[in-house]
Order: sequence, then C-alpha cells, then structure tokens
Amino acid sequence: MSHVSSPAPQGQTPLHAVQVLGGGSAGSSAHVRSLSVGLAARGVRVTVCAPDEADQVYDFAGSGARHIAVPRRGDPASVASLRAACADADLVHAHGLHAGLRTALALTGRRVPLVVTWHTRAQASGARAHAVRLLERRVARAAAVVLGTSSDLVDRARSRGARDARLAPVTLPAPRRPVPTADGEGGGARHKLRAELGAVDRPLLLAVGALEAHRGYDVLLDAVHAWSRLDPAPLLVIAGEGALRSALQARVDAEGLPVRLVGRREDVPDLLAAADLAVLPSRWESRALLAQEALHARVPLVATAVGGVPELVGDAAELVPYGDARALADAVVGLLPDEGRRAALRDRGTAQAATWPTEDETVAQVLSVYDELTQPRAL
Repeated sequence: MSHVSSPAPQGQTPLHAVQVLGGGSAGSSAHVRSLSVGLAARGVRVTVCAPDEADQVYDFAGSGARHIAVPRRGDPASVASLRAACADADLVHAHGLHAGLRTALALTGRRVPLVVTWHTRAQASGARAHAVRLLERRVARAAAVVLGTSSDLVDRARSRGARDARLAPVTLPAPRRPVPTADGEGGGARHKLRAELGAVDRPLLLAVGALEAHRGYDVLLDAVHAWSRLDPAPLLVIAGEGALRSALQARVDAEGLPVRLVGRREDVPDLLAAADLAVLPSRWESRALLAQEALHARVPLVATAVGGVPELVGDAAELVPYGDARALADAVVGLLPDEGRRAALRDRGTAQAATWPTEDETVAQVLSVYDELTQPRAL
C-alpha cells in the first residue's frame, strides 16, 4: 500500500523539504527528480538545490519543485547560499557525501532534521582513502537518518557512527519512452543499429559506464582475449567517457581486440536492445543502472558479485568475482551458445525486476521518514 500524505490542514503550511544535490550523478539526479514529482503530488513543498547544469538535464522546476542554483563547491559563499535556501525548511535531504557535508555545514546551529542518502561510495586509496573515511564519519554523525541504497552502504554508514541507518533502495525511474526488449519487437531498428556498430553476423556485448579505474575495464579487456578467438569473434561495445579513454583505446589498438569505444551515448536502451549480453565488470556498485536496465530489457547480464549487485539481481545474472578475467570470460563464452540458459536469465530478470520498488513505493518510504522526523507538526 502506498503512503499518500494528506494535504496540510487549513491554516497550516505544507511540509517544506529541501533536496540538495552535489555532483549530480545520473542515478542521484534522476532519483531527486522522481522524488520531487512524487512529493509535490502529495502536497509537500519541494526545493531542489543543485548546479544549473543538473537542472538543464533534469528540469527540476518541471517536476513541481522550485530550483535554486547552488554550485558543487564547499567555499563559504556556496555554503551561505545553501544556508539561505534552507532558511524555512522543515527538513533537508542531501544526496551523496559531498552534498551531505555542505548541508551539515549550512545547517550548523539550526535544529532542522538532516537526511542523507548514500547512493554510492568513493573509490579511493592511500591518503585520499583516509580523507574519505573522515568525510563519511562527519556526514554519518551529522545526519538524523542515513538512507543507504544497498545493504553494504547501510553497514558502512553504521560503522562510521550513523545514529540511524536504513536500507532505502532507489528505483530506476520509468523511461520517458518505451524501452525496447532484446527479444521483442523492433527487429528492424535492432538490425540497423547492429549494422552501424559492425555486429551484423557476430554476437554483440555491451558495457556502459564512465571510463574510470574502478569500472574494471582493464579486467574486461583481459577477458576479451578469450572470446576473440571464437568464430565469429563477438564485438564488445563500451559506452562511456572518462580519463582512461586514451589508455583503453591504445590497448585495443595494440592488441587488436574486437572492441569499440563509442563514447557517451543517449541511446543506451537501444544499445541494450541490440545486444546479446550486457557486461558489468566493476570493482564496486550499489544499484547499478546498467544491471537494472538490462534486466528490464530482458538482456542476459554477466556482472561482478560486488557491493549491492548480488541483492539487486538475485539469480537473474551470471555473477563472477571482481578481477577474475578468466571467470568473466568463461561466463560470457558459456552463455553465448546456450540459448536455453540465456532465455532462463531473461525470464528470471523479468521476475527479479518485478520485486524492485516502484517509484511510488520509493517516494512513500522517503516520505514516511520525513513524517517521522517532523512528527511534532502533526500534534
């Protein structure tokens, strides 16, 4: 049953919830927009503090919220802007560690409940890892409630001193257009896209994500050697941009690998529909967008058993250890010719996706936390 907040009684102002975005990753930005739509529909007054570039993509004002441009900086002027934006807030909800820290600073001296959602975790080592731990501890202890999008993030928040940490899975917002399925209609468009990518008469594998070290693309390229000997050799398409673009391309060229780096793409649903398999080789993920999109699109998935991935996909994907190129290659090579196994994964994926919270259920859970923290308003 969904939680539907009643309009504020006559003479009482509606709850004012301020959402604060930091860097505005795709997952957290889409979540804030979805929350804004749902909360506004339930009579909550919503303000979104986010950089202008995030608003240009996600149109927070169009969701029923008020958008206030606040840059992703921790300088005194930006913190002061955030403090002013939160002046009459009943509750503030920050998304991500940096947003949580800036919001905690902005709320210093005020008795305003702070909720922080941990969507992901920083990938750091050495001295930077120590700094990240200090940041996590500061944010965890400042929040009235920490919401973790996966169980390991909840455990991490608790280990950093969170007073109250809870699991709060973030749903994949409904697409603005129907998502094609790999085994459904639209065969003509699928064939055309495969032709454009160069995969008409050979299997097509898809990986999506920023070209960064923690994404595991080095291990993925190691695994490509195993299936490049197949006839025909599968083509791996990697969609994304990042600092490792030149290094990865150099490896592809030097080793003659059947891999195409296609950069950042706006047509990932179409790429998925054209693919035979999706591959997620990351060192860590919470609720990976690619995993959710693949299961929704009925595309078999091979992924690393890290972070929140196992609880997200259940038995609906082939899971392998991170960093094990042989296991990754074996899973792909074993799945490609096994239509029965791939069909079973498609069906399991559909069933698993049906267990994920809907947007309405996600909004209801968050609103129940808001109600709990602002309960005196109802007395």
